[in-house]
Amino acid sequence: MRSGIFDLLDGFDAAAVGAGIYGFAERAFPICRSITGDGVRRTLDLLAEIVPGLERREVPTGTQVFDWQVPREWNVERAFLIDPHGRKRADFAESNLHLLNYSVPVDRVMPLAELRPHLYSMPSRPEAIPYRTSYFKEHWGFCLAHRELEALPEGDYRVLIESRLEPGHLSYGELFLPGDLPDTVLLSAHICHPSLANDNLSALGVLARLGALLASLPARRYSYRLVFAPGTVGAITWLAQNEAAARLIRHGLVAANLGDGGSFHYKRSRRGNAPIDRAVSLVLRDAGEPHAIEDFVPFGYDERQYNSPGFALDVGSLTRTPWGRYPEYHSSDDNLDLIRPEHLALSLRRYLEVVALLEANRSYLNLSPMGEPQLGRRGLYSHIGGRDDGREFELALLWVLNQSDGENDLLAIAERSGAPFRRVADAARALLDAGLLREAAFASRA
Repeated sequence: MRSGIFDLLDGFDAAAVGAGIYGFAERAFPICRSITGDGVRRTLDLLAEIVPGLERREVPTGTQVFDWQVPREWNVERAFLIDPHGRKRADFAESNLHLLNYSVPVDRVMPLAELRPHLYSMPSRPEAIPYRTSYFKEHWGFCLAHRELEALPEGDYRVLIESRLEPGHLSYGELFLPGDLPDTVLLSAHICHPSLANDNLSALGVLARLGALLASLPARRYSYRLVFAPGTVGAITWLAQNEAAARLIRHGLVAANLGDGGSFHYKRSRRGNAPIDRAVSLVLRDAGEPHAIEDFVPFGYDERQYNSPGFALDVGSLTRTPWGRYPEYHSSDDNLDLIRPEHLALSLRRYLEVVALLEANRSYLNLSPMGEPQLGRRGLYSHIGGRDDGREFELALLWVLNQSDGENDLLAIAERSGAPFRRVADAARALLDAGLLREAAFASRA
């Protein structure tokens, strides 16, 4: 019954883990990613160095994926503006955020008045370059700091965008780790954002390291599927290409924004009281730190695709500061200074703790339900009455015995008793070893 993930948690080296995830972010940060293109493939290659066995899938342009079609592939050679004085502005080589993501090719000279509708800034952060996209409508543009936009001189500008929009593929990465059960835990993160560290290199690195740790286990109760896909259209593509596999998903988490120092936030699944919702709530409760748990809304990251009514998968989203709620969001200020190794390490630990709860959760039947069994003669209860030491574990034993009617799982016992889940799980293991419990029939979806 004991989850091997508890052993991983006991040996968790936060400093080494955090440095490793941060190192991935440093290498991946300069890459221009989008919903398609070579930048996604290069990033998947970096992830595969962390998690061996990661497979790259390529879905051709034009493939029908439910109500969507896989778009043309987008790649960029260079892009910049040259102002009337010959100065290069908004240079893609300096920051890939300078280019409106998915811009079509342009090679023209035009006055500032004609150029202005194609320029984007963030007045609320006048020194930052905003991140803007135009995936599904042909358009072009440049993004620059509002201070620079306001200072642009009048005159003619050379506009050059050497991009390619052509038939190609949408790429995503997938790792499947089989377990004793076909019932699957989904762990998903979007890979489409360019040089943004928290959103979402932090989650890519955390999930890759989590995948490597899960792969190292000698046995797993559940099967695990990690998906690194472009946001929205990528998740929809995965669902369309893997309907049978999706039907086996029993629990899932969408990861994002895991490197900043904000408190943890959890967005529940559409169902709201699924085992994954309860497991995350217990992990955050037992951590004893400020956190927030919010109801599902059909907006945000790819949890909204997995929770669509045709699938209705029990998938929540565990983040630190949610999207749009930190001032650096979708700007050049979401850089490597915003994320810290210690925050990345703690985020991975919380994910490990959630998985440990899922792996260890069981329902039991009390085999001696007529009054309390005598725990003392089984070495489970103090022979000296009135002592306080060990009282928490003894109380956990009594809670497990009292609630083990085949209906209540360990999550429910931890919720009702207020005891940490791990103490409840250890108590159940001790009672099982003493012959006072037997495992009830497994229910894959409570």
